[in-house]
This record gives sequence, structure tokens and C-alpha cells, in this order.
Amino acid sequence: MKIRLSAARRRAPLLALAGMLWCTLAASLPAAAQTLRWASQGDALTMDPHAQNEGLTNTMNGQVYETLVRRDRELNLVPGLATAWEQAGPQRWRFRLRPGVKFHDGAPLSADDVVFSIQRAQQPTSNVAVYANALGTPVALDATTVEFRLPRVNPVFLQQLATVFIMNKAWCEKHGVTRPLDFKNKEESYAGFHANGTGAFTLQSRQPGTRTTYQRHPGWWGEAAGRRTGNVQAIVFNSIANDATRLAALVSGEIDFVIDPAPRDVPRLRRTAGVKVIEGPENRAVFIGMDQSRSELLYGSVKGRNPFKDLRVRQAMYHAVDIETMRSKLMNGLSLPTGSVLPSPLAHYSDAGFEARLPFDLAKARALMAAAGYADGFEVTLDCPNNRYVNDEEICIALAAMWSQIKLRIKVNAQPRALWFPKMERGDTSLYLLGWGGAVTDAETTLTPVMRAPGPQGVGFYNWGRVKNDKFEALAAASSTEPDAKKREALVKAALREYSDQVHLIPLHRQVIPWAARSNVEVVHRADNWLEVPWVTLK
Repeated sequence: MKIRLSAARRRAPLLALAGMLWCTLAASLPAAAQTLRWASQGDALTMDPHAQNEGLTNTMNGQVYETLVRRDRELNLVPGLATAWEQAGPQRWRFRLRPGVKFHDGAPLSADDVVFSIQRAQQPTSNVAVYANALGTPVALDATTVEFRLPRVNPVFLQQLATVFIMNKAWCEKHGVTRPLDFKNKEESYAGFHANGTGAFTLQSRQPGTRTTYQRHPGWWGEAAGRRTGNVQAIVFNSIANDATRLAALVSGEIDFVIDPAPRDVPRLRRTAGVKVIEGPENRAVFIGMDQSRSELLYGSVKGRNPFKDLRVRQAMYHAVDIETMRSKLMNGLSLPTGSVLPSPLAHYSDAGFEARLPFDLAKARALMAAAGYADGFEVTLDCPNNRYVNDEEICIALAAMWSQIKLRIKVNAQPRALWFPKMERGDTSLYLLGWGGAVTDAETTLTPVMRAPGPQGVGFYNWGRVKNDKFEALAAASSTEPDAKKREALVKAALREYSDQVHLIPLHRQVIPWAARSNVEVVHRADNWLEVPWVTLK
């Protein structure tokens, strides 16, 4: 099968021309030897650390804000703003804060800041509410001790705690940002453009969609603790949407690091003097979701019924995906096809059965469509980002071509992440592409926010197809609070089998993430696609 890319995404600009276009932007970059100049096709959605739970956004905010427990180079949980913790009972966790930590404005970190931050992250406008609410009620026992009182056992408490950034209560009150901004409704706030964290870098300037700059924070507690192993003094991040322009800037030395080179450019980069490629699998699965709730699709040609409510239609679409062609031709081998929507095999206890895909079988797909009453297919819009995942728009275009073989007429609606996320969060979709993953590999952080039915406290927030499966719901909810490891494994597997059997989502692949850097740049490539700048060395 031939996969055609949209004209907008082809490499129309010659690299020489791209280099010339880059010069305008590069002219404003600092030339300091220890300034890390890096770029991505997208940009952070906001500087409010609780408003959006998105990879690049979290990475950029994570240079400024910190968590009580953090991840090391192998993604193990280690002390962060807390130096020690203990369980005072099955439903109580107690943390001792690190002494001497100050926010960038000089205010000391206190237990009140931690309590405030957790409560802020639990509010409805927070995108991390599903994790923050699972932490229970935080209580300041004294200035340096916080206790979390849980309504029920939480087997992944520490993993979820590591997702919530700590803010300064007084700063938030002063600037009227005591709750996260409502991103999906395009709200703006002081916290969306300014920051006051405890981290290694201070936010200096923010120009959304263009440029964000940071300076090394000399008072960072991590200096004395040996956390800063690199030598970066300043960061200049630029959003460069065009693949050829990003590549030209890297090759010419105008920038030092690109977190998302296009897969088609990776072979050339391997052969380019002065440039190196660092790659590895990411803990992130990419999949297709479908509206299985409405009686009629918002963006479909079928009237009076919803074809995605029919299991046979969902199975047909799965069987029509030629995943091997996608892997070899579109992704240039930089993907790992999977039958799972979990970010890592570790999430399903490395059970190989969950990795098996429904086979590519057009004859079976056509028969299923006919049996469901859609032999002549139907029309539907596929919503995709065009600067969030590796080859995201191209994947959607490829799927449209594949599904045309079973007479589905797909309109690809590809948008920048700043427009796509609010649309999806409003549930304004019939068919969509989504990727899910990060540092946490436990199934809980996919089951509850992505697969469970939408409910209070952030449950099902990313279930944009509004799927509700009562059997799955009972199993998943039980797994969230089961303290016995063996019983919990059985519940997780049973829940995953039910969801997979009903094809509520169509899995595609896990991303293999290549980074590209100048040869003098030493970086640590983590499986959550996180750039930890304090570890970066510019030789």
C-alpha cells in the first residue's frame, strides 16, 4: 500500500531555503557557550503546571517546578522536595520536607504550600485532578511534615504523587491564580505566562508558539545535593513547526538539540558530521478512539444511529489497519506495533497475550462491515493533532487511505495541539487519535483517566469517546483499591481483556523516540521522553 502525505507536510522547502528562514529567528538567540538552544515542532500549552497534563508542557514546566518525589535516570522514584516518607497505616502517608528549599521569589517551602498545591491540583479545571484526587486529603502536621489521609487504599500512591508540581501558596494568592486556568475554554491567567517554582531554572520570558527562555537558578537546593551534573546556564526553547527548518537549524549549528526530528530525517542525521542521534522506545502507546456514546455522530454521514456502537464496525476498522506498512514505510521503522493501549508491557505484567493484534485482513473487515449493514461504508471526520506525536497527521492520512479499502470516507481534521486539546476535552469529536504514556507504567494511570467512564474527580477525563462498559468499570474500579498484589494483577488483566475484546479503542503502536543533537551535547534519553536540563552538558 502506498501512503501519501499531505502537501502541507511534505518537505517542500529545500533545506537551503529552510536555513535562510531560520536566520531571522536565530538572530535573537544568545551565543553563550553554556546556553542550551533547543527546539520542537510544538510548544508548551501553558505555564500553569496543573492546567494541562501533556508531555512537552510537563517537561518545560518541570525545569521550574518540582514534586515531592521525582524520577531518576531509570525512572525510579527517589526523594525530591521530600527527603523521607513512611506509611503510618494502609491509608496514611507521611512526608518530611527537604530543609532550606526556597521558591524563586525567596519564599521558603512549607507544608502549607504542599497542602495548597495538592488541593489546587484537585480542582475541576486541573488536568491532573484524577491523580491529585487519588492522593486523598493532605494535612500539614507542622511546617515541614505533611500527611496524606486516603479514603481507601491506593496501590500506586507514590506514582501519582510524582505527577503533581508544588506551587507557592502566597504567590498564587497574590496573583489570583489559586485554581488552575480553564484551558479548554481558552482562559488565560498570570500563571499561564509566569512561574515561581523551586527548580533548577527560573522562567524569564514566555512567547507562546515562538520562544520561551530560562535562566539557571543559583539558589537551587539541587546544587548542594549533587543534582546538577551538567553545565547549562540558560535555556532558549523555540517552537519550529516545519521539519525541514528544524533540521536545517540543527545541522547549521544554530540550535543544539531537537527533541522530535522527523523519522524520515533520522537516516540522514546519522550520516551528518557534527550531529548525533540518541534514540529509544518511549513509554507511550498511540491509538484510535471512537464516539460510542451519542445516538448519532457529530461528524458523520449516518443519521439516526451511531455505527461505532456496533462491535463489528470497530473490529472491521481494526482488521483494516496495515500496521506493518505503517511501521516500515511511514515510521521508518521507528515504532513498535502493539495490540495494547498501555504505555509499556510492564503495565499488563509483561503478559504477551495483550501485545497480540487483530490481524490485517481486508476480506474479514469487509465482511464485518457488510454484516453490520455498512457494506457501502459511511463518512466520518478523524480529529488529529499535527504537532504532538511522531508523524501524527501522517498517521491519520495513512489510516484514511487504509479505511477507504472498506469504503469508509475519512475527512482528516489535523490541528496544532493548542487547538486540538481544547476541542477534544470538550468531547467535540467522533473519531480521534490519541497517545498516552509517560514515566508511570502501571495500568492504573491508563485505566482510570483514559478508559473508565467519565465521572467526578477526573475519572475518564481522557475518555473522549465516552465509552461505558459496566463489566470493565467494575473490574477497573476494584483494581484501583486492591492492596493484594496478586488479586490486583488478576483484576487488571480481566479489565484489559474485556476492553480489548470489545475493541473500545484501536491500538496502533508505541513510539520509538529519536532525539538529535550537536555532537558536543551530552543528554540523558529517558523512556518518558523527558529532557532533564540539569543533566545536560555542553562541551
